[in-house]
Amino acid sequence: MMQQAIQFVSSHPILSFGWVGLLVAVIFTTFKTSLSKVKEVSNSDVTRLINTEEAVVVDTRTIDEFRKGHIVGAINLTPTDIKNGTLAVLDKHKERPVIVLCANGTSSRASADTLTKEGFAQVYILKNGLSGWAADNLPLVRGK
Repeated sequence: MMQQAIQFVSSHPILSFGWVGLLVAVIFTTFKTSLSKVKEVSNSDVTRLINTEEAVVVDTRTIDEFRKGHIVGAINLTPTDIKNGTLAVLDKHKERPVIVLCANGTSSRASADTLTKEGFAQVYILKNGLSGWAADNLPLVRGK
């Protein structure tokens, strides 16, 4: 078995290095996510947090995407706004749960990490973003 592995690596060095690189990336991402203060929550968790703990929803999509449909009461802040510290609209909610979402759940973690560093006590990200919310036929507000 070891002989075959060595033969494969020597015959396909680029493929082998690519595979090792991907493995390292997956391990690093998994480790970083497990140590993060930001936790991923489901649609039902978001509903519970909004209804029982008055959670604040931060939608990081563009204003045009936001106007096409967003969760009731959501605040629209772009990742650039969050990164630059333009958080005046959120400052009064530092002790409440804050749920950060994007279009599909892939880019909201960076914004959520920034909010944690800014002193927000409970920060979550919505698993699968707004696309997951809409796919479950949960309510959206259009306009504004």
